[in-house]
Amino acid sequence: MRKLIGFFFTVALLVIGQTALSAYGPTGHEIVGAIADMRLANTSTSAKLQAIISGLTLERASTIPDEIKAWDGRGSDDLSAYPQYPETPAIEQQLRAFWKANPPPAEGAANDSIPSHHWFHYTDVPVFAPEKYADGKVGRSQWDLVHMVRYCVQVLRGEIPANNDRKITPAVAVILLAHYVGDIHQPLHVGAEYFSAGGATVDPDKTPNALEDQGGNSVLLDLLQAGSTNNRRLRLHGFWDNEVVMAQFNNLPVGLNKKERTAAINSGPKQQLVSVLAKTEPPGWQLTANTPTDDLGEAWANDILPQAREAYERLSFSNVHVRPDGKNKVAEANATEKEMPDGLSYRDWSARVVRKDLQKAGWRLAYLLQQSLSGGNVASAAPAAANPLTSPAATITPTPTASVSPTITPKPVTPTPTRGPIDPVYGRYPNKYKAIIMDWFFSHLHDPLSAQVEWQTEPRKADLPGPNGKPIYGYLVLVTVNARSMFGNPTGKQSHGFLIHEDVIVKTTGFAYGRPKRR
Repeated sequence: MRKLIGFFFTVALLVIGQTALSAYGPTGHEIVGAIADMRLANTSTSAKLQAIISGLTLERASTIPDEIKAWDGRGSDDLSAYPQYPETPAIEQQLRAFWKANPPPAEGAANDSIPSHHWFHYTDVPVFAPEKYADGKVGRSQWDLVHMVRYCVQVLRGEIPANNDRKITPAVAVILLAHYVGDIHQPLHVGAEYFSAGGATVDPDKTPNALEDQGGNSVLLDLLQAGSTNNRRLRLHGFWDNEVVMAQFNNLPVGLNKKERTAAINSGPKQQLVSVLAKTEPPGWQLTANTPTDDLGEAWANDILPQAREAYERLSFSNVHVRPDGKNKVAEANATEKEMPDGLSYRDWSARVVRKDLQKAGWRLAYLLQQSLSGGNVASAAPAAANPLTSPAATITPTPTASVSPTITPKPVTPTPTRGPIDPVYGRYPNKYKAIIMDWFFSHLHDPLSAQVEWQTEPRKADLPGPNGKPIYGYLVLVTVNARSMFGNPTGKQSHGFLIHEDVIVKTTGFAYGRPKRR
């Protein structure tokens, strides 16, 4: 298992001037927490959270579990060491007790009876073959990310006493969940590649002494195409932590350093993105209605594992060699992107994946906290209020009875049935067509946050010419869009059509391009 991963150290690094990795970076975690804040606003769950974490927002809480890694150097007993939380002294005391009960791992330490809080941020399920979390043993432990999500939920539900060996109080549990739910939606936090001594990718359950890449931390990634913020070789894990999050904000001035980029994003674009993602239901976020709350962490890891697998399948590895790591050994390698049938660069593909995962993580965090603090399970969730974002008594449920138009200025729309009828030729009626189309815009428009979308029609059966003149069947939706061009000027209202078959856009009309832009 990888150790001492410097996730979300960014705030501390600005103070002490070091260089390290930062998983999803503070920006990514803040997006997840802010989405959950919006989803829970004016609900009874929000009131309970305010009491538990002394008025902290989930956006603020989401970065704390990585900030306290700064105590690793001087220990949590040094009250002058960064970070400090003078606004919430009782919570700071609890965090210091948590750090002391789960200290940094000693060199070469295994997952023994004294776990490290570093281990709680990840699980390393092999990506060699399609595999779920429960299908094997390598890369899992009783103190990994999946288990710790369950542990924190059980603390909030009172099933584990607040004075437990891990010193996870209800306040610490909320802070950890605000962070861990983001972690579990970063593909390289749940999956890892394993290599033989000869450099071949292998199944570690069947290959003795297989070497892992620490979730991409020991892989150097070569992506030198236009669009990189620095056009240099990156650690694969760091690329997923930072670069793909920053790719969601593609209108920043060129040449900004890391601190300047963060400031520019926080000046408005981040909140704009959060608003869109919080008000647009992400397809597939709810999984099944029969998943107990305690098991949601494992279910989410299984949901993200195919993305981790593809994150490696889209790469070619070379110069695989052994690197000592304390008493252990890891596989170090170089990676370059492959030419893929979908024509997407690694950067474009990963940016799409992360946007969806950040959105799902925010919705799922809100739901998990609502369930944990109400004592309910998914199967017994109460119906949602008509507007779950503003209703004081709202309960977040997997299948909302109303939807919100996914434009920058949302407008109420008529509720649609939770399941559409299936036509043997045209497929299932796309109830989530607005979310599907808005997701397409985020992958293709130069400035998706500026898009003003007018929905001209609801989905209707249609066929359009396909390859070799053969028709493509689906449901056609007509829209007009006004967005800013790459030069910052409004494009004016333009009419477009989207043909959707089984929740996938199979053809578009009215566009002058057929492939996504390069970020």
